[in-house]
Amino acid sequence: MDKTNSITIAITWCLAWGDKREPQYSLEVLRQMCEALNDGKEVPEEVQALVKQAQELQHLEFPDTLEKLKQLPEKYPLLWNSKIGLVYGGATKIKQYVFEESKLPDIRGASGLLDKINLVELPAFFNVIPESPHYNYNIECREIKRWVNENFDKKPNLSDALIPELIIYSTGGNILAFCPADFGDDLANAIEKRYTQRTLTANSCAVGETFRILETSLGLLRDNIEKTFWLEKYQQEYQNSIVEAYFGKIDDISKIEETFIKHKSFNELTTKLAIRFNQRRSGNYSENRPTRRYPPMFETHPYLRRDEGEKRSAIAHIHQLIGKPHLSESVIYKRRIGDRAKTGISETPKWYQDTGLEWEPGIIESWLDKFEYFLHNNSEQRQKYYGSQNAQTKEIKIAQSLTHLGKVSNNYVAYIYADGNNMGGFIQNIRTPQEYQEFSQDVENATKYAVYQALAYNLHPREIKGISEAESKVKDGDLIHPFEIITIGGDDIFLIVPADKALQIAKMIGEQFENILLEKVKISGVKIKGKYKVDNNLLVANKHHRFAETISEEAQCKLSMSTGVLITAYNTPIYYAEDLTNQLMKSAKKYAKSLKENGYYGGTIDFFTMKSVTMISSNIEEFRKQALTIDNRGAKLKLYSAPYTIPELDKFLKSIYALQKAEFPKSQLYQIRGFLERGKRTASLNYYYFRHRLKKGQDALKADFEDKWCPAKTNKGNIAPWMYDLKEETYETIWREIVDLFDLIRFSDTESPQTSHQEIAR
Repeated sequence: MDKTNSITIAITWCLAWGDKREPQYSLEVLRQMCEALNDGKEVPEEVQALVKQAQELQHLEFPDTLEKLKQLPEKYPLLWNSKIGLVYGGATKIKQYVFEESKLPDIRGASGLLDKINLVELPAFFNVIPESPHYNYNIECREIKRWVNENFDKKPNLSDALIPELIIYSTGGNILAFCPADFGDDLANAIEKRYTQRTLTANSCAVGETFRILETSLGLLRDNIEKTFWLEKYQQEYQNSIVEAYFGKIDDISKIEETFIKHKSFNELTTKLAIRFNQRRSGNYSENRPTRRYPPMFETHPYLRRDEGEKRSAIAHIHQLIGKPHLSESVIYKRRIGDRAKTGISETPKWYQDTGLEWEPGIIESWLDKFEYFLHNNSEQRQKYYGSQNAQTKEIKIAQSLTHLGKVSNNYVAYIYADGNNMGGFIQNIRTPQEYQEFSQDVENATKYAVYQALAYNLHPREIKGISEAESKVKDGDLIHPFEIITIGGDDIFLIVPADKALQIAKMIGEQFENILLEKVKISGVKIKGKYKVDNNLLVANKHHRFAETISEEAQCKLSMSTGVLITAYNTPIYYAEDLTNQLMKSAKKYAKSLKENGYYGGTIDFFTMKSVTMISSNIEEFRKQALTIDNRGAKLKLYSAPYTIPELDKFLKSIYALQKAEFPKSQLYQIRGFLERGKRTASLNYYYFRHRLKKGQDALKADFEDKWCPAKTNKGNIAPWMYDLKEETYETIWREIVDLFDLIRFSDTESPQTSHQEIAR
């Protein structure tokens, strides 16, 4: 026998276990069966019939008539009569939990704790032991298994019913997994309880449902299969408003059958679970399960001391930490995780021993650990990041606060928030659990390695100066890693990076995400299994981008990234910065949707430079409408051009580089920016006047700014510093954004190496 894929093993396991609490066969037989399937060997005789039907399910031909559908229960009685559990769950209101505190160690700890639960502890329920080059998780996973069995002590144990192959995915803060039919509620309860037990205050939700095993391939079916709404009925009633609401509106009659087949699949089961998930999260009643209507609450009292966030009663006054903070129990957990993330496995610190708490975080493998392992396996990226031999041998510390990150970047930092585009539309076309699993793995790999490459090629350890805190463990002259990975989960990314490299990092993340999925960048040991190339749709530059330069046509990726970048002073309140960055990401996503209607599937980036905390009183969109959009003698002028496509951002950065090389006088840069508000002609006249007075760099400025961005649409002239949008009948300019970034953006003397066809190790 050939080695069997994990989904077939999962279905075979649930078939063999049966619908009851007690398994139909002994655990020894079940484990022998799984081992044989994994090794491609002969399975025990008593389960061979089950294995055969499970394997046939993977190759089941879709019945295109109700008559063919009616024959399936007789042809596959085991698949029709047997049930399987499907559980979906994870953390909710994640940002509320992560950014509840204002200190970087607490944010790092909150994110690390959620990652630990999702990536290590929930898979440990299924007897998964993570592979790590740094740590041995065997003891910890045994402890998690013991916790599961003690808290859900029915016989047989919950952990005995779960195997690694049951997990479809466990990334991005969520888990989707099969289980034997009678264990769905226990598993969902265990997921919710683990989040609460480990975090105290993080919200979580999990739901489970049982389905016929045949439904994992054909979608939801009626108990009386003859009454199932099937293709013939759909062809007759596809215009019915209720049917349209469920299946979607059909504009092309030739796609009726395709639409139906896509919908009647495993995707229909996950949709039902998602609805159940939203109902339970909203506090609705769930039969046979504890209610979620009363989430964890910690009462405060007017005469008790509250923690730093003024949310809960403090239980400890920590004299050993900077600022001698008063901390509540939930914040102590975050701070303890944040401390452990900096040092890996370490002794319990004195400040934590003094609290008297017995809660321990266990192994915390930080994102920095994973990034350094990536560098260890990739000598080119390692050399690019560390540079000189001194940086490779000298101790490199981790920033303890935003102050440290700001001190290595001219007192400015940048927040980068990226989220995947077209994910929902792509998932709707996924028909099988196997495709779900492969999609999740592909996106996780593309996201993770895109971030690692962008950081390696654009940053290097930096020497910190100007630190005045006597209690700080980071001193003047120390080298620090100049970034913070808050989270990389599924298709979500949240980073804090130096302001001078923020746009280059954001651009490269978007580029490499698509390149990895299209297999232009190879990752050693990782196989991209899905097909992400847009068929018969080459990217044509002039159709989608605003610059005039023609670029070569290339294949597009069905998935991409929308990114928001906020560049601001390091002392900007982090909850405020996170909110604005989220607004920018949504603005970029909105722009990406509008471009997709014209055939552009690529990534988009919106950015904003905020040099004063009081600069924006409401939101960025409102600020741009009121302060940066003017009506000048009937001509609508936009004093900004964001969002940008990724190729546009590349040309934008080259324009800044041209200005820097031309040594364009700063006073004149600001003068031209001031003239923008006086109208199109006044700004143009002053721009050309100043440009002709430059002693050097005129040709580069003309080539990389005027000719690229500012040619007139109706004649051969230039209208610098403006460009005209024929569709919106609006003049817009990149000049203001160039001026805002002129002193902040830095370019290296040598360009980053080409990475489009190189082999990247895991």
